[in-house]
Amino acid sequence: MHGRLVLVTGAAAGIGQEVARQLAERGATVLVSARTPEKARAAAERIATAGVRALDVGLDVADDASVRAAAGSLECEPGRLDVLINNAAAYVDWSETASGADLDAVDAVLRTNLLGAWRVTQALLPLLRRSEHPRIVNVSSGAGSHGDQQFGLARRGGAAATYGISKAALNALTSTLASELAGTSILVNSVCPGLTATWPGAEQMGARPVADGAASVCWAATLPDDGPSGGFFRDGRPLPW
Repeated sequence: MHGRLVLVTGAAAGIGQEVARQLAERGATVLVSARTPEKARAAAERIATAGVRALDVGLDVADDASVRAAAGSLECEPGRLDVLINNAAAYVDWSETASGADLDAVDAVLRTNLLGAWRVTQALLPLLRRSEHPRIVNVSSGAGSHGDQQFGLARRGGAAATYGISKAALNALTSTLASELAGTSILVNSVCPGLTATWPGAEQMGARPVADGAASVCWAATLPDDGPSGGFFRDGRPLPW
């Protein structure tokens, strides 16, 4: 990863912050982003690892103007991007069901979890095309899969409806974009970090350490040029979705 430039969205805390730390330790230059540059700078200071710095503008993936500003900043310096990690996500009430969901709240989640990743990818694709080893990693979830035997689409009794549907749609975006970019050097994959201890009490639910979930994301960011594209993975192993 030496010499490669990585952008992580939603990196103010949790998995995004740990992904930034791990990739920087592998030699990458990692830009952490958040909705405000102040939050990004605070995250970079917490990581306190060489190679990690804050994006100099705020990046709200649900806001067109914010995404355009971030793309413009990267265009000015350094003028390219090697790895985009679409990590920013919105969460919902885990008791929410499809039949009872507030559709305004649904729209807000989709604008971040699906359209946010889509919007950022469109804006930064010209910069990725300038890279010799471009990678796009969409941080998804087993909640958007039929294959996850614990939290999959048919395993929650309909709960957390919007979150699961948004992640299923993100997987579909991954597959569709990878098909479009087949024959180029850009690899596009979705990754499920697994149930990860990013909130108090998560360990009691069987959540694994944040570092383990982040490592799953880093695997996709560091794939060789002949690596897979268009897949959904956890810990480097394919997941059905």
